[in-house]
Amino acid sequence: MTAGPTAATRPHNRKQLIVEAAGQVFSERGYHAASMEEIAAGVGISAAALYRHFPNKYALFAECANVMVDRLVAALDESPAEAPLKDVLAALTRVTVAHRAAGGLYRWEARYLDRDDRRLLRAKFGHVVGRVTDLVGREHPLPGERLRAAAALGVIGSITMHHTSIAQRRIEDLLLASALRVSGTDPAAAAGSAGLVELPAQPVPRTRRAEILAAAVPLFARDGFANVTNGQIAQAVGLAPSAIYRHYPGKVDILVAACLQAAGLLSQAVDRSLRQSADPRQAVVAMTAAYVAYSFEHNALNSVAEAEIRGLPADLRRPLILAQREYIAVWEQQLRAARPELDPRQARLLVHAGFGVVVETGRALRWQDTPGDRDTVTALVAGALTL
Repeated sequence: MTAGPTAATRPHNRKQLIVEAAGQVFSERGYHAASMEEIAAGVGISAAALYRHFPNKYALFAECANVMVDRLVAALDESPAEAPLKDVLAALTRVTVAHRAAGGLYRWEARYLDRDDRRLLRAKFGHVVGRVTDLVGREHPLPGERLRAAAALGVIGSITMHHTSIAQRRIEDLLLASALRVSGTDPAAAAGSAGLVELPAQPVPRTRRAEILAAAVPLFARDGFANVTNGQIAQAVGLAPSAIYRHYPGKVDILVAACLQAAGLLSQAVDRSLRQSADPRQAVVAMTAAYVAYSFEHNALNSVAEAEIRGLPADLRRPLILAQREYIAVWEQQLRAARPELDPRQARLLVHAGFGVVVETGRALRWQDTPGDRDTVTALVAGALTL
């Protein structure tokens, strides 16, 4: 007796295929915008079949959020205790690049996990950071080995946050070289850079519309856009919930206004950096210092703009994506002028690596905004870019 066609073609690793597809959807669309139907379609099964493996969307999301860190932990455990830093970072890079489409969940979306699941995820990632920290301190006995380890992991993890297409081996080589450079960078190399930054000021809320925006941003950053209600925003401003609609047609319009404000501040910072620079290398250093200052000073606004843009409807997201691409293009142009040996894709990948350094080191510093911390992160980004 032969098995029917369904049984014959059902893959043995269906659960793994579901997790891979779900991780990509969650990374691209965000937790709340993703649907079980969309994930099921990506695997080629029905939603009912998907629920046989995972009881609900949260269970699937929690599995996806952990799977990348589990792979990193496994890569570390497979590395001999005496393995040099280069070999360990190479193993972590291979795993991350191989799963880049689904690997960025821990960076922004993990805030939607329950407290116990977040704690477990942090513990696993802490194990990875601890092992890399020990190796960085052993091979590069400079101050701030834990921060330099976080920076190296930020370089590697940056590949999950963009879609620049290069051959996998070339990506691995570029990221590994950048991570190794940043792990050996003296954190004091950019001392005094914070004092040179004249960052555009965030507009003072002078209208009710501006007050609503200023109140909404920290709520979005803390709880996630989908979890914040108009009632909470109204309460923060001292309005009745219905009064919000006199200033914004809907909550999503507040989010769009926040993303536009972030894009405007970054654009102004780039313009100032270029006006004050005499050559491309100086321009990249100035842009780096300005981006670091912006990330620390406007941390809530930046995290909202980075984390929530993917969940916007396509027609609202498109102009914001174009603004992001224009911003990256300026970085790419200046970095290639400073390092002519880079092609456009290599430069773009390194720019994102620099941004990854800011994210992970900023988190490690708990975004404590001091001139010394800004200088340290600026030095580590410059190291990642080989300036």
